[in-house]
Amino acid sequence: MDIDLELEEYAEAHTTPETEVLHKLNRETNIKILHPRMLSGHIQGQFLKMISGMIRPKQILEIGTYTGYSAICLAEGLADEGLLHTIEIKPELEEMATDYFNLAGVIHKIKQYIGNALTIIPAINETFDLVFIDADKENYLNYYRLLIDKLKPGGYLLADNVLWSGKVVLSIPANDKETKGIMEFNDFVQNDPRVENVLLPFRDGVMMVRKMKRDKGQVTRDEWRFTNYELRKSPKT
Repeated sequence: MDIDLELEEYAEAHTTPETEVLHKLNRETNIKILHPRMLSGHIQGQFLKMISGMIRPKQILEIGTYTGYSAICLAEGLADEGLLHTIEIKPELEEMATDYFNLAGVIHKIKQYIGNALTIIPAINETFDLVFIDADKENYLNYYRLLIDKLKPGGYLLADNVLWSGKVVLSIPANDKETKGIMEFNDFVQNDPRVENVLLPFRDGVMMVRKMKRDKGQVTRDEWRFTNYELRKSPKT
């Protein structure tokens, strides 16, 4: 969801400036790469960097590397010996991202994967302190289902573009899979008793989710109801 250009410029003027490497990456992406608006950019990049720095995660998972801007920002906040796993489906973007990981001095903190995240995620034998989803919108809920058990109690999940240019409050055609995917994800998170969440209405919307801590083996009444509701919705085999 775009805000007034003057307000956006004001916000950028009152946000810590991009590093030289991030500024160069931002510019090169806009000049050379298709759909440059997919780049996290200055304000969101600084937000990701600060969230990561507050959490000091040991393990981060990112779905949607693109040209590497958000990965660099997230990697800045990693704990010592921490690692960021980042997945990109387009192999043609790998070289550019790798080049900038080197320039930013974070290549040793990042493990890149090329392919379909739905098949890669189950093969990563890690639990995560922080997850960032910025990929194909129709699969947001599928990613969430795969990741919720891999997210540590007290861990955070961030999902980008959850306002989807305002389409989430409009009537949408039946074939609009992306908007439908975003809306299903938002509704599911809102009703998931395992987490607490806030939808931040900046840029194109960021959903921040925190997995609740609980005693080992404890199942709340709401979780029991939620699980049974999900089972009733699932098609019978």
